[in-house]
Amino acid sequence: MSVSPAISALFDNPNDVFRDVAKLLLTYADNILRNPNEEKYRSIRIGNPTFSTKLLPIKGAVECLFEMGFQEAETHLVFPQSASVDQLRLIREKIAAELNLRTHGDPAVPPAVPPAAPRSSVPAISRPAAPPAQQPSSPGSSMSFFVTLQSNFQHVLQYEKPELQQKARSLIPHQLLLSAAQHKLNELKEADPGCKLGVEDFLVLELLRWFKQNFSWVDSLPCSQCGGPTQHGHALTPSADDLRWGAQRVENHYCQSCQLSTRFPRYNHPEKLLETRRGRCGEWANCFTLCCRAVGLEARYIWDSTDHVWTEIYSVSQRRWLHCDSCENVCDKPLLYEVGWGKKLAYVLAFSKDQVVDVTWRYSCKHPEILSRRTKVQEAWLLHTINRLNTARQQSLSPDRKMELTERLLVELVEFISPKKPKAGELGGRNSGSLAWRLARGETKAADASTATQMPAFVFTPTEKEKDEQLLHVRYVSSKDQYCRVSSCSETTPGWERCVWTRESVFRKVESDWHMAYIARTEGSTVGRISWKFDFAPAGLKIKSVSIMASSQTFHSGKVCWSLQSDQSTTEFPGDGTVQSFPSWCSSSELVVSAELSGGEGDVSWQHSQLFRQSLKEEEPSLEVIIHLQDA
Repeated sequence: MSVSPAISALFDNPNDVFRDVAKLLLTYADNILRNPNEEKYRSIRIGNPTFSTKLLPIKGAVECLFEMGFQEAETHLVFPQSASVDQLRLIREKIAAELNLRTHGDPAVPPAVPPAAPRSSVPAISRPAAPPAQQPSSPGSSMSFFVTLQSNFQHVLQYEKPELQQKARSLIPHQLLLSAAQHKLNELKEADPGCKLGVEDFLVLELLRWFKQNFSWVDSLPCSQCGGPTQHGHALTPSADDLRWGAQRVENHYCQSCQLSTRFPRYNHPEKLLETRRGRCGEWANCFTLCCRAVGLEARYIWDSTDHVWTEIYSVSQRRWLHCDSCENVCDKPLLYEVGWGKKLAYVLAFSKDQVVDVTWRYSCKHPEILSRRTKVQEAWLLHTINRLNTARQQSLSPDRKMELTERLLVELVEFISPKKPKAGELGGRNSGSLAWRLARGETKAADASTATQMPAFVFTPTEKEKDEQLLHVRYVSSKDQYCRVSSCSETTPGWERCVWTRESVFRKVESDWHMAYIARTEGSTVGRISWKFDFAPAGLKIKSVSIMASSQTFHSGKVCWSLQSDQSTTEFPGDGTVQSFPSWCSSSELVVSAELSGGEGDVSWQHSQLFRQSLKEEEPSLEVIIHLQDA
């Protein structure tokens, strides 16, 4: 008896999983065989808890239903009158034989199903299937995709529960974060009175920073008995309490020293994650999206078919959705995954309490490549299905709210038409997770030469005020990750990469456990480089004198080499936190400050040379450049 790919996939499940799902499949088949004219036995509701939790997640199970003859309708799987009962019986017998073999060691099929009664002229089920033009080529593929849409759309409703939001607010220092956000907004408005940003834009940044410092990334847990390193073993069976909190999967972190297994349930309930505060991107995005809703931000959960999840926040002041990745502590860098990590994106979907939106195009600057990979379902089917889900969810909304959602969607669609170019901060590989884990996922890609040329290089040029005072004074504070132009009304710029001229294999690291921040080279690289450029020629000025303070720290054999380069000469200086003066650099109109990181030992050699290492509680500058100017 030949075995189809669907049957083979089903048989590949562990014995206990196979036995449970096989009994369920046999029940569906036997109900039809015993009662061929009973309409209720010929359809399976997709939202049925038994179906959605015990069958859908199991490899090969849905595919076997399609092989039996079931077809996809809008909300059900249907066994139409035109389907072959003989085919259903054939698949049923194969499953029953395997079940009997695994249970009793006997492949004989139990004669539990009587011959089918003569078929009467019962009319076909009237539930409409999707139009043929909207049907994907693979019913199994479309059903799997539909379940993903439906389950995520249902899951985000948890974030709206008042008691859950209240629990999150009790753990978030909301007023402290709001005060810090308001302070930064006030500083920006003083420097730029025409600034259109709102306090919620800065609250997002503060919440990201707080979350990154208070949530723990888990690659492998330390042994709960000896505290030593562990390795992933075979998955463990979830307990009743695990299942209560959505942990269908329990990882086994096995210690080879004391042979003890440390359980790591992959919880999927945000309430439980408020307590554990640990996990990988699934747990991080799940809990962070709840936190955003708890503090009043309009947020949606983003699902990526290439195995990543994050959050989007709606900025009222900017009238657009902002990409936010709590794992990376980054905001508004949507090309990070495709350009920086090297992901081959296909489907990126946004789920909020009111709407599902296909936002793939925001996260790609290579739209033709994306289209070539979107083969899981047909585009017409996806559009039809998303529209149907949205229509059902929005039935109870007010006309004003519906209009608001429609207007936002139109703005997004216009945004998606023209692919954006990568900007600073979107070119580096992934930072969260161990190097081995990121290498396995192919998410350590550094920018190649063609991409790097698109990175906008920043050059400091004097403002009108700085021209008048003939002084340019810049500070960078590592703990705040912020530049301040003291000589220009204390203008601030967040983000270390925003004012960099060149960078190669470097990133900003925040150590949550030690509450420290610094810039280091990326894992796997032997050398990291970074530079800042100052150009006064366009303003008709030249340098009169230069003073520089730069802080760096090395461990073991790590090295940091600082240099100062003009259009006339180059000199090295120590980055020991002391002020270095260069009064002899007169008549130069251009200046470049550079640092090169190298050396170190072992797997963590990248950590052995650091720039601007500083406690997150400190506010002193880590880099300070004071340049006095004169007429050229």
